[in-house]
Amino acid sequence: MITAANATLTPPGLPLNGAANPSSTAQGTNPGCFANAADIGGPLAFSSPDTPGMPAPSAKTAWDFLPEGWSVVVLAEAPAGPACASCCGDAHAVVEFRTARGQWLRVIHPKGFAPVTQLESARLGIVTPQMTRVAEREPHLTAVQVRDEIAAGRMVIPANTVHLAHKLDPMAIGRASKTKINANMGASPVSSGTHEEVEKLQWAERWGADTVMDLSTGGNLDECRDAICRNATVPIGTVPIYSMIIGRRIEDLDEAIVLDTLRHQAQQGVDYFTIHAGVLREHLPFIKKRLIGIVSRGGSLLAKWMLVHNRQNLMYTAWERICDVMREYDVTFSIGDGLRPGGLADASDRAQLAELETLGELTERAWRKGVQVMIEGPGHVPFDQIEFNMKLQRHLCHGAPFYVLGPLVTDIFPGYDHITSCIGATAAAYHGASMLCYVTPKEHLGLPKKDDVKQGCIAYKIAAHAADVALGIPGSRDRDDELTKARAALNWEKHFELSFDPDTARAYHDEDLDVDTDFCAMCGHDWCSVRISKEIQEFASGKDEEYQRGKPVRSAALTAEQQEILAKRGVLSPDEIHRLASKTKKAVGAEAGKASCHSDYVDPETAQRVQGQQLVQLNTAPAHNLPSHDPLL
Repeated sequence: MITAANATLTPPGLPLNGAANPSSTAQGTNPGCFANAADIGGPLAFSSPDTPGMPAPSAKTAWDFLPEGWSVVVLAEAPAGPACASCCGDAHAVVEFRTARGQWLRVIHPKGFAPVTQLESARLGIVTPQMTRVAEREPHLTAVQVRDEIAAGRMVIPANTVHLAHKLDPMAIGRASKTKINANMGASPVSSGTHEEVEKLQWAERWGADTVMDLSTGGNLDECRDAICRNATVPIGTVPIYSMIIGRRIEDLDEAIVLDTLRHQAQQGVDYFTIHAGVLREHLPFIKKRLIGIVSRGGSLLAKWMLVHNRQNLMYTAWERICDVMREYDVTFSIGDGLRPGGLADASDRAQLAELETLGELTERAWRKGVQVMIEGPGHVPFDQIEFNMKLQRHLCHGAPFYVLGPLVTDIFPGYDHITSCIGATAAAYHGASMLCYVTPKEHLGLPKKDDVKQGCIAYKIAAHAADVALGIPGSRDRDDELTKARAALNWEKHFELSFDPDTARAYHDEDLDVDTDFCAMCGHDWCSVRISKEIQEFASGKDEEYQRGKPVRSAALTAEQQEILAKRGVLSPDEIHRLASKTKKAVGAEAGKASCHSDYVDPETAQRVQGQQLVQLNTAPAHNLPSHDPLL
């Protein structure tokens, strides 16, 4: 947002489209962001400008797919008094309420109807405690806006009524809210177990996972799932077909087993189910020439079931009965993309897009049953095709939240797929995805371990945050700006405190120079552009009073976690790490009486002397066309 204060600094011709400045106070000289103006309550919410040829948003919402016996009317003006129940007849009741945009709605529904799901409550104008909690966690939204987005089907609150009785802290997924990330975990037949998976759950929560999916295929699945649901503060998702086939062949699966398994997991507290009901018999011929066939476990299992029985996907034919089970506990659908591409060569093909069209149909059917819906998306997509994939889903699925895996934008970096995929994930979120399923360094290679979970979460927090800033979500850049001010002031402690992973930032800094002074080891004292900018009186850089760092100080002794970080890097020897972790008064030349781990003050000359002892020194005089002994330097 251009203000009077920075208008003269704004270059002409910038493609500003009315989006808010992601900085609450428009700090710095950045003119804002290039996204569309916010449209909360409308089909765009927070969105990117369309490249020519992109599908338009759907004109329909969940309001267009009400249950039988329901209807909604937009009133021309505020009602003069209470709704007239007698106008609806003996079988129906009426409720009227005002939306966040100021419209008045009249909703007619069967008399005696009691809402169970968040979607049903929203349709009746009710703001639930879970909606209120979401607004507390997302200050750019009001509880009424949250309700309206849920009523339109553009937002979900995955909150099983059983899990709410445990430790669940309600959150929302939708393009009007901040971008969320999911972490996958689960025991396999050859690796891990319940205790390790609960540890990974808590580790993923620590590193910012907004939801967690238990994808266990081995060990005691029931015990593992129950332990995760009881311990999780975030929503838990599962792929129930994994449990359905334990101890039986896929061809023995029937509708009774499907419904019993779903009910059991719902009773345990699972918040959302991935169900691959969009893989249809008529889609299978489109797979024949793919380089890598069907890479979804659920999709491949159901394809085999259909071929063995020569029948339509039983998840598709039993959809309404599945909805009935899920509604009882307010379990959210995460409708699975069983035909997602497993490599760039198969992306955006006929099979994938035919299934996506079916997912749109399933969305409509679920909304008619009062069940919340989000849609799962690809996988492996060339960078140039990501926007189209996101906006086609927005069109076909009427704005239901899109939950995507990556997507990976190249296939040749196994071991680094958390990086290849978070590049695609950033673009996906900017162009419309609401939640990003993380990918770890172990993707395609094995079951992720504890550090892999951390690396995956951090990569995807970067992607989600970058997209939120680019979309102009109010306040999303505030922490970045505060860290920039700390960096400009060379206030290292504040710099680390504001960073997402302070232990890693501090450890990397101290690996080269364990003094918090007016330069770092990258440039040294003489070359430090930040220090020079701070010294130029005409510049604002580094002069914020709140961030002044005071005297140079020796950094505190490394914590155990910081030691582990440096040990894994392998740059310092064990003795050097031990020195940084075992600072004593003698080791740091501290004054008598100071604690052994105290950050000791040092004068600037000492700081430069420490730099001289630990770093390779550069003679900067030639760069200034001055003799090496010149007093100016």
